[in-house]
Amino acid sequence: MNYLSEKHKTLSESQQSGLMLWFGRLPMDKKAVAIGLSLTVGIGSAAMAWKGESSNRIYFCVRTPQKKLVCQDQNNRPFRMTPFYWEQWQLEGMPRQVVRDPAMGVNGLVKATNPYKPFWAFGGFLGFALAGWMLRHCQNEEKQRAVFEDIAQKRDAAKAEMAARSELLESYRDVAIAEVQLQADLDLIANDRTVDITKAEIYAHTEIEVTQMEASDAIFEAQTAGMTEEQKADYIKQLREMKTPYLQGSQTLAGTIDPNDKVTGSEAGAMPSAASYASQDNKTAWVQNLVKQTALIWGNQGGGKSWLARYVIQLKKQAGYRVIVLDPDSNRSEWRGVESYHSWDDIEQQIRDYVEELESRLKTFNNSSLSESQWRQKLWAEGKALSLICEEATTYGDFIKDAELLDKFGKLALTKSRKQEMPITVVAHNNTQTCLFGIKGLHNLVSKMLQVECLAEVDPVTLQPSSTGFAKVKLDSSNEWLDVNLPKMTAKISDFSDALPAESNPNPPIDKATLERIYELEFNLGNKVGDTQDEPKKLSPMAQKLYEYLTRTERIEADVREFKGNFKVNGERFTVEQIKGWMYEIVGAGLADWIGEGVIRINQI
Repeated sequence: MNYLSEKHKTLSESQQSGLMLWFGRLPMDKKAVAIGLSLTVGIGSAAMAWKGESSNRIYFCVRTPQKKLVCQDQNNRPFRMTPFYWEQWQLEGMPRQVVRDPAMGVNGLVKATNPYKPFWAFGGFLGFALAGWMLRHCQNEEKQRAVFEDIAQKRDAAKAEMAARSELLESYRDVAIAEVQLQADLDLIANDRTVDITKAEIYAHTEIEVTQMEASDAIFEAQTAGMTEEQKADYIKQLREMKTPYLQGSQTLAGTIDPNDKVTGSEAGAMPSAASYASQDNKTAWVQNLVKQTALIWGNQGGGKSWLARYVIQLKKQAGYRVIVLDPDSNRSEWRGVESYHSWDDIEQQIRDYVEELESRLKTFNNSSLSESQWRQKLWAEGKALSLICEEATTYGDFIKDAELLDKFGKLALTKSRKQEMPITVVAHNNTQTCLFGIKGLHNLVSKMLQVECLAEVDPVTLQPSSTGFAKVKLDSSNEWLDVNLPKMTAKISDFSDALPAESNPNPPIDKATLERIYELEFNLGNKVGDTQDEPKKLSPMAQKLYEYLTRTERIEADVREFKGNFKVNGERFTVEQIKGWMYEIVGAGLADWIGEGVIRINQI
C-alpha cells in the first residue's frame, strides 16, 4: 500500500494485526494457499459441529392412572432433559408418576455423542472469518493495483498521442515551409517581371514625352520663324492671356494656372468645415452613413422611420446593393422594384438564409489570403453585395418561434455584417436589445451601433403624431447625439425600379492628369509642364503618419468614422476634426480625392 506520509503508515500499521502484516508480505500464490487452508478449516469444523449431541440426556415417561406409560408429547417428541435439570427437578419434588424410559439407553440415560461440538463450531467460525479477512485484504490491494494500472495505461496512451501529434506537426511544418518557400519564389519572380514591365513603361512614356516635346519645339520654331526675341516674348504672353474654349466667362489660362490661386490643406478656411457643409444644401449628406453600415432607425409612431428607410433603400440600390425587405405589415405593392417578404414563414426563412450566407462568407474569408479591402472588392465584383431591411423588428421575437435563430441573427448582423458587405437596416420603436430580436449578451451592443432617432410631435388640434423633419444621429462607437435634418419627401417611395446603379454614369469626370495633358499639348507650346505647376506639397508629420497608415492597411477608400478608433500614434488617439485636417493635407498634396463627407479615395501609384 502507498502511504501519504510516515504518520499515515504508522497509524495504518497500528490498526492491523501482526497476522495481517505477515499475510500482506506473502506473494499471491501463498496468499491463495493460506485462504484455502482457512476455508478448509472453517468447512471441516462446521461439519464436525453439525453432527452429534454435545451433552448427556435422560429420557423419561409419565405413568397414567391406568398404569400406562406416556413417553411422548402430543407432537410425538420424547420427554427428555439433561442430568443437571433432572437432579434439580428431583430436589424440587419430582412426582412419583415420572419414571425413566427403560427403552432408551441405560435406565433412560443416553450419553453425549459429540461433547466437543462448541469447539468445532468456534473453529468453523474462526476459519471462515479468517478467510474473509484475508480476502478483504487482497481485495483492497487489488483495487489499488487497478488504479495504478489505469494510470499507467492512460500515461502510455498520452505518450503515444503526443508522439503522433509531434510527428503530424513536423509534417505540417515541412509542408508550411515548402509553401512559404514556393510563395517567396513566385513573389520574387512576379516582382522581377513587374520591375521589367514598369521599366519598359517608363522608357516608352519617356520616349513619347521627348518626341512630343521635340514636336512642340519644332511647331513653336516654325510659328515664330523670323521673329525677334521681343516678338517671341509678346507672342507667348498673348497665348497665355487669350481665352480658350476650355474656360468660361472671363477666365484666362494664366489666371487658372496661377500658383497663388491654389487651395492648400494648411490654410485656414481653405475647405468648408462640417458646420458650414451642413449649412449648405447638403444638409442630408449624413444619410450616406446608412448605406454601407448596419444601422438602427427608431422612434415614436409618425416620426418618419419608414420614409427614411425607403429613402435609404433607394440609395442602396443606386450604390449597387441587392436589397431584401422583410415587412410583416405590408405587401409587395408597397415595395415594387426590390425583393420583399411579408409572411412570417418567408421572413424566418430569409433570416435563416442570411445567417447561413454570412457564416459561409466569414469561413471563406478566414481561410483565404486576401486582405479585407481585396475581399470586399471581390464581393462587389461578383455582385454579392447584399443589404437586408427589417421593418417592424420589434415584433419579430413574438411571431418567430426559433429564438436561437433570432439571437444568432442579431449578434452576427450587428457585429460581422459590414465587412462582408451584408449590412442590415433595422426599423424599430425603441433602441433596446429586446426590441432588436430579443438578443441577449454582448453588453451594450446596441448602444455602440449607428442609430437614428426620428423625432415626432403631436398636433395640438388633431392629437395625431407627425414628423418634425428632424432627427438625432449617434455614429458608430460614439456616445454623442448629433442634430440632423431628415430628407424632404413629398410622397412615400413605393417604386424603387427607377433607381439606377451608380456605375451607370456615362460621363466620368476628367481627372487632374488628363487636364494637365490637354494643357501641355494644346497651350504650353514647348515649355515644360513643371514650369506652371506647384512643387509637390509636403505633408506634416502627423498627416504623413496617417497616409502611411492608410497605405499600410491597403485601403482604397478611407472613411474617418471607420478607422478613427484604430489610428493612434504612441498610444494617443485623435478626434474626427484632427483627422479630417490631416486628410485635407493628403488631398491637397494630390495623394487622394474627396468622394464624400469625411471619405477620401487614395490615388494608386
